[in-house]
Amino acid sequence: MKVILGIETSCDETACAIVTKLGDRLTIASNVIASSAALQAKYGGVIPDQAAREQLKSIIPVITEAIHDSRFTIHDIDAIAVTMGPGLIGSLLVGVETAKVLSLVWKKPLIPINHLLGHFYANWVNQPSANSTAPIDRPSEPAPSGTIGDLPEAKSSVPTFPAIGLLVSGGHSDIILMKGHGDYEYLGGTRDDAAGECFDKSARLMGLSGVQGGPLIAEYAKKGNPKAYNLPRPMAGSSDLDYSFSGLKTALLNLVHSSQLSVHGKDPAKKNASKNTENQLADLCASLQEAIVDTLVSKAVKAARMHHVEQIILSGGVAANLRLREKLQVAFHGTVFAPPPSLCTDNAVMIAASGFFSEPLTNPLDLEADPNLSLQ
Repeated sequence: MKVILGIETSCDETACAIVTKLGDRLTIASNVIASSAALQAKYGGVIPDQAAREQLKSIIPVITEAIHDSRFTIHDIDAIAVTMGPGLIGSLLVGVETAKVLSLVWKKPLIPINHLLGHFYANWVNQPSANSTAPIDRPSEPAPSGTIGDLPEAKSSVPTFPAIGLLVSGGHSDIILMKGHGDYEYLGGTRDDAAGECFDKSARLMGLSGVQGGPLIAEYAKKGNPKAYNLPRPMAGSSDLDYSFSGLKTALLNLVHSSQLSVHGKDPAKKNASKNTENQLADLCASLQEAIVDTLVSKAVKAARMHHVEQIILSGGVAANLRLREKLQVAFHGTVFAPPPSLCTDNAVMIAASGFFSEPLTNPLDLEADPNLSLQ
């Protein structure tokens, strides 16, 4: 058995996990996350300096708890994997410098991980429940709308290569061709807003209160008609594999400002919101979600066909959206892998898992945080 401790501090979360490998199976021994969601809600988003200060307070207690929960000792740990970028420089430094010190003191190899690639490796982790990383069974027709939800019963297989990787989050919408571990080709990505950013900004345009707009929109979309409003699918017909979501956001803004809608500036979740406003909002959320999902799915499937690939690996925070999973299953006739929702957002499990397929540094002191690291 091999044991890797992972550390993730790329944004506002402070996370540590211990993952084990026995044969081909990766299993979570512990997974601890100190969230700053309360601070985000208070200030309306992430304040970088404040996030880093909170992480400085949390990092050692989180690591200590992860080791305790795993029932392993420091002696049992074979290596340390840490996110080196991209992300907020202050936050990254908390994780990187802590990992360097632990590597030297504990005499453990240090493995630097690209946070973006790390997201894909949540799909290699075995889960003991129905909410498992697994190929998703393809339904004949998708449900009317979607939100964060359960996956079908777990299967024992893990992704193989080649595969198309689709990373969808608040800051990234990227497509890569994964040829092997550490061997990939960048195929395309967003030219402006990422899909998750489009969800978040659109939620604010519609007066929805909350830090994460994607889950809010998905929740309202469950009661709406995805065909109620004809929103564009930007670049869906272009010959490349790039995305663009700024035009979709503008189209939504025009709808909200039009005489047809009265949701702008209100919080439809409040009791005094009219039934008409609630119905309009549900339809608008469903239509917006459908447009974003259709755009993501069309390019991912196109990439798979262009490269004669029979697997798509979904990752990132937006990968938790059930409508995206459903439509990708229907549109793609190969195998779709997606992590459980709990491993779609930032976590240290994916970092530790990625460490099993990455090379350690010869000298841990050589590691430097890179806030601008990318997949290109």
